[in-house]
Formats: sequence, structure tokens, C-alpha cells
Amino acid sequence: MPPKRKKKAEPRSRGLTGAEVRGEKPPAAAAALADAIREDGGEALAVYRDPLGGHWQILAALPIETVDPTPFQRDLSETHVKRLTAVLEALDRFLDPIIAVRTPEGRYWTPNGNHRLASMRALGARSIMALVLTEPEVAYKILALNTEKAHNLREKALEVIRMARDLAPRGDQTEKDYALEFEEAAFLTLGVCYEKNGRFAGGAYHALLKRLDEFLAKPLVKALAVREERAAAILELDQAVAAAMAALKERGFESPYLRPFVIARINPIRFHKGAPPDFDETIAKMLASARKFKAEGVKPEQLARAGGAPEE
Repeated sequence: MPPKRKKKAEPRSRGLTGAEVRGEKPPAAAAALADAIREDGGEALAVYRDPLGGHWQILAALPIETVDPTPFQRDLSETHVKRLTAVLEALDRFLDPIIAVRTPEGRYWTPNGNHRLASMRALGARSIMALVLTEPEVAYKILALNTEKAHNLREKALEVIRMARDLAPRGDQTEKDYALEFEEAAFLTLGVCYEKNGRFAGGAYHALLKRLDEFLAKPLVKALAVREERAAAILELDQAVAAAMAALKERGFESPYLRPFVIARINPIRFHKGAPPDFDETIAKMLASARKFKAEGVKPEQLARAGGAPEE
């Protein structure tokens, strides 16, 4: 049965008009935030309602020394910072406000503006324009809007596991409760793998883990312990896969597809349908198969069909 098409929204059927965006008297939370921004040395330039959902937010100039990236987001790309800095300097304008939330300590976390913040600092800026939100918890949901530099798998997985570690002490919410923020359960397991081995070849395991990994109905603190165990199992499997790759290389096979080829050969769920298989059982089977991998049984045409032929 073909999937149902999402009904197209009627033009001008949602959100606020220009006059409604300005709103009437801001609620107490928005007014208090504007006062706090001024007390922190900044300036609240406009208090208004978001045109899509009607949420109150503030356009503000923040002292740049009060702004930090969220502690769970990806690391800076120095190359991207240099390129962005050069563009800002040539333009002599900052036209893309960052998003920020205020912490109880009077700091401002930006979940999506780390590179712009670094570039403005490199240029010696004294302040930075920001959309300051009244709900701090939105910082954990807003990473999907981070478009200033595209994620790769390593960056995304590290960002998600750092977010989980930051959220864990804040309450008894389960991992499932944060499905929107984490996006994929696989990112959590891969994130721990990357923490333990920065050169881990996560892309070779991502498709497998997307089928195996599910969000856990456990409080985050306990769920993180499970993630550590799962990551340890994946890293142990990768060592066995690397040994099988070494055996293939000894027989003269050279290809950038050796790891995916070995993983495909030992994958017991390639043709599985229905509910996701058990994680621990599947990885244990793959580990046993990897340790028994017979390189002498592999033919060049098999590797070629897998996506890459051995070099002559």
C-alpha cells in the first residue's frame, strides 16, 4: 500500500500576521528575560512573537564574552572558521543572528552559532546579535536547525552522546523521552565508539545499527551504561573485522570497501524482516563469524560486486 501523501498546507492558513507578531504586552517570562539581558550588559532590542508558533522571543545584542557554545555540540572546524571570518570581514556586516538561551548563571548558550561566534571573536567584536529564547530546554531541540556547517556522522554522533551526558543528571526522563533531540538511537552508540576511538569507521556500521538500535525505556543515567556496553561490543567486533581485513590484504585484496565487505559477509540480518532483532545476540553472532572468517574462500569477483574491486 503506497504511503499517504502529506496534505499540502493552504496558503496563509497558519501562524501570525505581521501585526500579530508584535503582540500586546509580553508575558512575565519574556519581560523578565529582557531585564536580565540588560543587567548582563546586553540590550533587548525587540520582544516579539515567532510568526509560526506564536512563541515569545527577544532580538538582543549580547556582550560577546557572555556567550558560549552548548557543551554538547560538535567541535569547531578551524577551516570553516577561517573561511567564515574572511567573509564577515569583507562584508563588514553580521547578518545572521545566532540563537541563544540564558543559563541561571547569566551565561548565554548557543546551540547553533559556534562557528559564527568564533569568527566574531576572531574579528574582535564586542557584541553579537542573537535571538534569545525564553525556554532554555529548546536548546536541546534546536540542533536540527544547525545549518552553518553540515554534519558528518562522527560530528553528529559525538554531539548526540554529549547531549545525553549533559541531560542525564537533570531528571529521570528516559532515553525514549528524548527521541526528538537524539534523532537516532544509533547515534548514541556510535558516539561512545567515537569517544573511545576517534578514528573509528562508524559509517561501516551505521546502517546495521539503524536496524538494531532502539531508544531505551530507561532513565538516561542507566541508558548511558547500556550504551557503553554496546559500544564496547561494537569496538570488539571491529577488531575482529580488522583482522579479517588484514587476512584479505595478505591474499592481495586491496580495496576501500574491505570493511563493508567483511561486515556484509558476517551480517546475519541482511534479509531479516519484521521487528528489530536483539542487539546483543546479533552482535555476538557477528563477532563469532568475524573470528572464523576464511579469507581464502573469497573470490575477487565477490569483492567487486560488493562495491570495489581489488587492485591488480
